[in-house]
Amino acid sequence: MRITVEGQIGHHLCAHVHKRIAWLPKPSFTLGSTVAIGRPTQSSSQAPDTGAARRPSRARGIPEATVARLPLYLRALTALSERSVPTVSSEELAAAAGVNSAKLRKDFSYLGSYGTRGVGYDVEYLVYQISRELGLTQDWPVVIVGIGNLGHALANYGGFASRGFRVAALLDADAGVVGTTAAGLPVRHMDELESIVESQQVSIGVITTPPGAAQQVCDRLVEAGVTSILNFAPTVLTVPDGVDVRKVDLSIELQILAFHEQRKAGEEPGGGDSVLDRAPGPVRAAAAKLRRAAGGATKSEPAKGADRSVQGRAAKTAAGANPAAAGEGDLSAVMPA
Repeated sequence: MRITVEGQIGHHLCAHVHKRIAWLPKPSFTLGSTVAIGRPTQSSSQAPDTGAARRPSRARGIPEATVARLPLYLRALTALSERSVPTVSSEELAAAAGVNSAKLRKDFSYLGSYGTRGVGYDVEYLVYQISRELGLTQDWPVVIVGIGNLGHALANYGGFASRGFRVAALLDADAGVVGTTAAGLPVRHMDELESIVESQQVSIGVITTPPGAAQQVCDRLVEAGVTSILNFAPTVLTVPDGVDVRKVDLSIELQILAFHEQRKAGEEPGGGDSVLDRAPGPVRAAAAKLRRAAGGATKSEPAKGADRSVQGRAAKTAAGANPAAAGEGDLSAVMPA
């Protein structure tokens, strides 16, 4: 719609309007130029921002929790791509990744991907977009230190190469292991660590050593220039600022599963001799110590003579502190459920 104002009325109206908006900054465009209003778009003639792929996630404001879920989405999307599925809804992808759809849509909004209403997300584009954000569009050389059973298994894992990770070297300090091969690669001595990191431009190290050697290996990796470490050793590593550590402890995961299995079986923590008999040695030793402190006698150490009177007084003291547990003579006296 076009409105034309003419004559003396138009002159006064224009003067009045210009007077009211005189404080506005002058436009930076000239006559004949085109002004686009709204969300900026990339021109077809403009070169793509290749630096965006290398920009760290933290600089783009992506939360760490979202970064941790991106590999889950990528795994589900890769499976869909292998089945030649062109598009996927947020509900379907969320179910495949094990998250709720609202969280998935929020995560994807950090990537600038909002999908199409009624259609969903383009699978191939999302695979590329997440791979780019995770840095998987380039090759990442990795060194594995500690070539025992776990080190051998990781060296032979085929999923590394398909996800952009190349095992550059296998290292060990054991003279009996050095010189052997795993996954077609020779196991080299730890003395070569610094030269390998420099020549192969390694920034990621994997530690699969015993816990006693893990910190020393970590220190050497960091000094050599490695800035990201995946730690399989059951110990906590201390690293300087600027070095990222991810810990994988299979025993912790099994213990968490044991907790849930115990709850599903309806067993109370420390629920009597039948449970403790199946417990590991250190747990049984701790239980025996607690029983002795409470005045109870273990099966292997029956109370004798004067010890009985001492244990009897301790039992009465424990019973006074916890009347409900009086006379039970098991862990519930000192560890109520």
